[in-house]
Amino acid sequence: MPHYTAPLRDMRFVLFDLLQAEAELAALPRHAGLDRDTIEAVLEEGAKFASQVIQPLNQVGDHEGCTFHGDGVVTAPAGFREAYRQFVEAGWPSVACDPDFGGQGLPTLVNNRLYEMWNSANQAWLMYAGLSHSAYECLLAFGSDEQKQVYLTKIVSGEWTGTMCLTEPHCGTDLGLLKTKAEPNADGSFALTGTKIFISAGEHDLAENILHLVLARLPGAPAGTKGISLFLVPKFLPDANGAVGARNAIRAGSIEHKMGIHGNATCVMNLDGATGWLIGEANKGLAAMFVMMNSARLGVGMQSLGQAEVAYQNAAAYAKDRLQGRAPTGAASPDKPADSILVHPDVRRMLLTARAYTEGGRALATWTALLLDREHSHPDAAVREEASELMALLTPVVKAFLTDNGWETTTLCQQVLGGHGYIAEWGMDQFVRDARINMIYEGTNGIQALDLLGRKVLMDGGAKFGRFAKLIQRFLEDNAGRPGLAEFTAPLAKLLADTVALTQEIAAKAKADPNEVGAASVPYLRITGHLCFAWLWARMAALALDKDDEFHAAKLATARFYFAWLLPEVEQRFREARAGAPTLMAMPADAF
Repeated sequence: MPHYTAPLRDMRFVLFDLLQAEAELAALPRHAGLDRDTIEAVLEEGAKFASQVIQPLNQVGDHEGCTFHGDGVVTAPAGFREAYRQFVEAGWPSVACDPDFGGQGLPTLVNNRLYEMWNSANQAWLMYAGLSHSAYECLLAFGSDEQKQVYLTKIVSGEWTGTMCLTEPHCGTDLGLLKTKAEPNADGSFALTGTKIFISAGEHDLAENILHLVLARLPGAPAGTKGISLFLVPKFLPDANGAVGARNAIRAGSIEHKMGIHGNATCVMNLDGATGWLIGEANKGLAAMFVMMNSARLGVGMQSLGQAEVAYQNAAAYAKDRLQGRAPTGAASPDKPADSILVHPDVRRMLLTARAYTEGGRALATWTALLLDREHSHPDAAVREEASELMALLTPVVKAFLTDNGWETTTLCQQVLGGHGYIAEWGMDQFVRDARINMIYEGTNGIQALDLLGRKVLMDGGAKFGRFAKLIQRFLEDNAGRPGLAEFTAPLAKLLADTVALTQEIAAKAKADPNEVGAASVPYLRITGHLCFAWLWARMAALALDKDDEFHAAKLATARFYFAWLLPEVEQRFREARAGAPTLMAMPADAF
C-alpha cells in the first residue's frame, strides 16, 4: 500500500524562508496576530489528518467507487462519510472562512498548504470539501445578506456542501450555448429546468444537504454569455428555521464511470422545476460564477501538486529499496547481490524531474496564495491592485502548468517502479489516473493557455505581464554579481528578455491573423510557467547557497538539475510559438 508523509520541512522553507510569511501576514490587519508557531501547529494537525484519516481511504475509494442506487441516491465509498464527520468536528472546513459566518479567519496561505496535503492523501475525498469552499467564496462575494445568513454558516461549518453546475450535454467550455431555463415564481424564487453533466460531488451521503450553484437563462435573456444568470438550488429546501426541509426537484440521474477519482461522485443532475434563488444580478451570472471557477482552477493546480508529491515519495522509497544491476562505476553495495536502482542515472533523472516540478510547484502555489491574502486584506490599495493583477495573470498558469507537470511527474514515478508501477497493489496507477482529470476540468489546459495569452497578456497590452517582469528584474538587479548565483541568474535574465520579445512578436502577428494567438498559446503558457519556476528556483538557490546542511544541499542540487535539464524545454517552445498558425490551419477540415 502507498504511504504519505506531509513534506512539512519543505513547506516551512517556502513559507518562512522564501516568502517571509510571518512578516507578510503582520502587514495584514486581519492576520497581524498570527505567528509562526500557530501556523506550524495547524499544519502539523492537518498532516495527521492527511496520513491517519483520509490517506488509508484512498485506495478504498479507488477500488470501491461511488454507488448509484437509483432515484437520485448516491453513496460514497466505505469510510468516506466517517472521515468527513471527523473533518467537520475538527473545524477544518472553517479554517480560511470569515469569522462573521463562523470561520476561523486564517489566511489562504495556510489553507493552501492544508489542501496540498489533503490532495496528496486523497484527492477524490477532498473534492467534496474543496468545491464547498469555492461555493463559499462565490456566495460571500455575490450572495444577498439573507443568502449569506441562511447558507454560508452551513457551508462554513461543513454541515452542507456545495457544487458548481455549468456543463450541459451539448456544451462544455462554450457556456453561451447552455439551455437550462429559470422561470420566475410568484414568491421571488425561480423554477429551474434542464440537465447538467460532469457535476463533481453532485450527490452523496457525506452531508445532510448539498447547495448547487447553477447557471441558467431567464425568460427573454440575451443570447450567448450575456444572458446567463446564477442560481442557488439546494437539494433540500431550508425550513423557516434554516434547517433541512422539503426535497427539491434536483436529482442525480446517474453517475459517470471514469478513468480516475472513483471516490468522488461525478453526476448527471436533472432539474425538473427545481426551486432556486438568483445570486447577484440577472444576466450577470458568469461574472459571479468566475469567482468560484477561479478558486477551483487554483484548487485543481493544488490537486496535481498533491498527486506529484505523493507519487514522488513512493517512487523514491521504492528506488532506495529496489536492487537491480550494478553501478556503471562499480558495485556500490558489494555485500548485496545488486545495487539499488538509484545508481542508474536515468532513474535519478526521473526522480529529480519529479522533485524539481513538485518543489517548484509548491513555491508557486504558496506564493499565489500569499497574493490572494494581499489582494483581500492589505491596507494599501496599490498593493491590493498589484496582487489582483498578478493573480489574474498567474491563475491559468497555476492551473495548466502544475497539472501538465503533475501528469508528467506521476507517469515518471510510475515508470520508476517498472512493472510494479502498473500493478494496482502499489498504488502508482491511481496517482496517474487521478492526475489525468486535472488537465481537463475547470477549463482544459488549452483554454487556460488562450486565457493567459489572449486575455491576460495581449488584451491589456502586456501590463499584467509587465508587473511580473518587474519582480524578476528586481531580483536580478539585487543579486547582480553575487558569487555562485550566475548559473541561475544568467539563464533567468535571458528567458525574461526572450519572453518579452516573443510577446511583442505575437502581438504584432495577431493583428494580421487572429489564429496566431491560438497557435502560440500553449507553448507560450509553458514558457511563462518556466519563467515562474526559474525565478522561484533562483530565489531558492540564493537561500541555499550559504547553508551547510543536508536539506539546503539537496535544494541546491535540485535547483541545478532544474536549470540544466528542465528549463531547456523553453527553446523548443519558443520555436513552436514562432512557427505560426499557417502550418496548423493549412489542412482542409475534411482531410482530418
